[in-house]
Amino acid sequence: MALFRLPSSGPAALAPRGNGLLLRAPQMSDFLQWAHLRESSRDYLTPWEPIWPSDDLTRSGFRRRLRRYSEDIAADRSYPFLIFRELDGAMVGGITLANVRRGIVQAGTIGYWVGKPHAQRGYMTAALRVLLPTLFGELNLHRVEAACIPTNAPSIRVLEKCGFSREGLARRYLCINGVWQDHLLFGLLHEDFRG
Repeated sequence: MALFRLPSSGPAALAPRGNGLLLRAPQMSDFLQWAHLRESSRDYLTPWEPIWPSDDLTRSGFRRRLRRYSEDIAADRSYPFLIFRELDGAMVGGITLANVRRGIVQAGTIGYWVGKPHAQRGYMTAALRVLLPTLFGELNLHRVEAACIPTNAPSIRVLEKCGFSREGLARRYLCINGVWQDHLLFGLLHEDFRG
């Protein structure tokens, strides 16, 4: 049945672009730019993310991350993307489609981050609008989900601008910055997507 087939175009090579942005899988050559952006944005990102491993910003930590990404892509479990401005090649953040479920579900969960110098400038909304056609098209998803802490107003705005509907509240859903936090749940169905 075609509905449940994986894309044959090579999901590891997905690199959607538009709105002046390029999204692609991380590569070892991205390490310096990635580590610098993450380190310079640490205080900004910490309230919204899980605790970082002690070696997170090291070259060996990044190499392990890439190995895991490669395994996850090959197994159709998750698809990480770094976001670059096409104008100057600057990295602005990242989006990951994770927890991909196939069969009768055809869904996945997105998570994203943006470096502090690029925050609240519309980059994440633009990047998600570029990525969604790929998620519903090449990756053949029926549903894309997201969750965010109720006090993260910028993240809520991104999801709402991209057409996601608020679907509920999950109590103590994810361990963020060392604390189990409530999260608002959002979803977007393929048939509701206006891309």
